[in-house]
Order: sequence, then C-alpha cells, then structure tokens
Amino acid sequence: MKKLFAMYAQPADEAAFLRHYNEVHTPLVEKIPGLARLVVNRVQAAPLGGEPPYFLIAEMHFADNASFTQAMRSPENRAAGDDLADFAQGLVTLLVVEDG
Repeated sequence: MKKLFAMYAQPADEAAFLRHYNEVHTPLVEKIPGLARLVVNRVQAAPLGGEPPYFLIAEMHFADNASFTQAMRSPENRAAGDDLADFAQGLVTLLVVEDG
C-alpha cells in the first residue's frame, strides 16, 4: 500500500483551519481517483512532553504505486493541491510512504 501523509503544524486560528479543512479541503481530497481510504488524526500530545510538532496528520491510502501515480497526476489532486497551497502554506509537510 502506498500512502501520502500530510502533517500540519499548529495553525494560528485552529477553528478557521478546521472549518476549511473539513468543509472545503476534505471533500476535494475525497474526489481523488484511486483513494482507498482517508484517515485524519488529531495530535493530542508529544509522548516525552512539550508541544507536539504537528496539530493534524492526514493519511491518504492507495492500493499500489500505479494507483498512487495516477491519482497524483489527476485534475482532482491538482485541485486539492491548489487548495492546500492556499490555506496551509507554511503549515504542511508531505511525505510519501509505503507499508514495510
């Protein structure tokens, strides 16, 4: 399974961020072809104390490399990426991962 992780730092306005994420961004992501599963995790704490480096971590699951590659080239992914650049600029780190 191939996954795209989006890890978000703490936003200045948590309520506005979550409203946009839930009402605008998530519906765009859910339209990406080949998306098998979307998991959104709210970070609660850092296990050794202090502020956690992330506020929210989203996992987008794809069955295999081919479906991931096709999804990343889709207009639906482009729309989600454009939205991401608008509302989360400077807050998001993206990682491509594989079950291993």
